[in-house]
Amino acid sequence: MSPPPTVYWDHNAGAPLWPEVRAKLSATLTDPDSLGNASSVHRAGREARRRMEEARGRVARVLGCEPREVTFTGSGSEADALALKGVFPGRAEPARRRVVLSAIEHPALLAAAAQLEAVGAEIVRVQPGTDGRVDAEAVLAHVGAETAVVSLMWANNETGVLQPVAEVARACRRLGVPFHTDAVQVVGKCPATLREVDADLLSLSAHKFGGPPGVGVLVVRRGVRVQALTPGHQEGGLRGGTQNVHAAEALATALELAAAHAARAPELEGRLRERFEREVMARLPGVTVNGGSAPRVPNTSNLCFDGADGEALLIALDLEGICVSTGAACASGSLSPSHVLTAMGLTPARARACLRFSLGPTSTDAEVDRVVDALVRHVPRAREASRLFG
Repeated sequence: MSPPPTVYWDHNAGAPLWPEVRAKLSATLTDPDSLGNASSVHRAGREARRRMEEARGRVARVLGCEPREVTFTGSGSEADALALKGVFPGRAEPARRRVVLSAIEHPALLAAAAQLEAVGAEIVRVQPGTDGRVDAEAVLAHVGAETAVVSLMWANNETGVLQPVAEVARACRRLGVPFHTDAVQVVGKCPATLREVDADLLSLSAHKFGGPPGVGVLVVRRGVRVQALTPGHQEGGLRGGTQNVHAAEALATALELAAAHAARAPELEGRLRERFEREVMARLPGVTVNGGSAPRVPNTSNLCFDGADGEALLIALDLEGICVSTGAACASGSLSPSHVLTAMGLTPARARACLRFSLGPTSTDAEVDRVVDALVRHVPRAREASRLFG
């Protein structure tokens, strides 16, 4: 008997390629006439340059910015680091050495902030409430003449909780302080453009919305000074190295498809998530939704199964072909509890009892049934094992 099909509910870690993106990549990667270096002056190079700039323009049209404001990077993590570390040197005079961000940012942002702290920056890490949402006034209380840059993620990668980025962006604009938002987890789930949030810098990662891994975007609005982390003439001097034309085109295609899907996400993924949470909580005691009282992107559910070990539960589901993440998925392999969940006030033990379920455009009602049934069987066993051996 063949095993049942995989239930892939880990879209926040990496979304499957859109079929159109897969077809486009297959065609261009096997086309002998599409292998030119965009920096070369011969015909093949000029054609590669044209394609690169066409992809840049497509991204700009979706995001609501100018093409020259779009910088292609190798990942969302690189875009985050370039935003924070690239802005800081240009504003790091003695009066501008403060960096303000939330305590629940992606590890890429937190690591970049720690590197700046090691060279003399003052880092303010604003804590969220118990609902996982950072208060805008708590962020803005630290923003003033001494602030070099502010960063607040649009949607949290673990809980899906939406942060007050539009409000913080407007205030930073009035104060003349650059504002960056990590929009990696919001694309394709709700409208995510610079028309909604007037940010100075915005990060994206293609593999989170149906593009290939290894390519991202940092939008740098006109007038914002950023120092390159990798020197070179490419990408307007903001990122040296041979440009990946194929990946840029694939990102542009995926972004267009994801933006079109965003309007339907509440009806599709949102409906499935609500049904999933309702049925799990009806059939299992001791289950809570982390961030459930705050506004969230429609595809993400972070559940705490009190008394169970999340890693053991994840493995049990994996053996049944169900792919999900622990609460600390962005720090995979770490024994530490999720920094996001502990910042929300969960004890380390409760944080380790959590799983993240992140749905996508291909998720179905049949998958909801299968995941709920599996949890009903495995959660009591995981709780008993924790009681006996924990």
